[in-house]
Amino acid sequence: MVVDSLDPDNQNSGQSARRDGVSPRRGIESTLSVGAPLQHLHTVETKDEAEEKLLKLFGPKRLVSDRDGTEVVYKLFGELTWRNLYALDLHNLPELKIILSQRDSGDAYDKNRHGEIIAALENISRVLGLTIPPHWR
Repeated sequence: MVVDSLDPDNQNSGQSARRDGVSPRRGIESTLSVGAPLQHLHTVETKDEAEEKLLKLFGPKRLVSDRDGTEVVYKLFGELTWRNLYALDLHNLPELKIILSQRDSGDAYDKNRHGEIIAALENISRVLGLTIPPHWR
């Protein structure tokens, strides 16, 4: 696991020092030679939570610490997929999984809540460039 640290004392045109030697100007995408570029997926406030969530991500991933004033935040980067968003418990995807399980087994489920989640995911999918799987609808 690589944890990059942004140096708040670096005053060279706002660039940050990186432990892995990758220029911040080149961007996180340039750190991998194969596969989809890494995207910022989520930000958390504690290192323990960030490391725990990092372990749940699939594919290439990176954890970056960033100082915001006097506080440190931890940014998770990885491939932008529904699988990774689900692993991070984002966008009500765990709740959607339960609803779909109930629907598929013939049990009663909250149709209104299902519609609300799908409506939100439609907006998210447009912004992120992801396609909602048809079986979620």
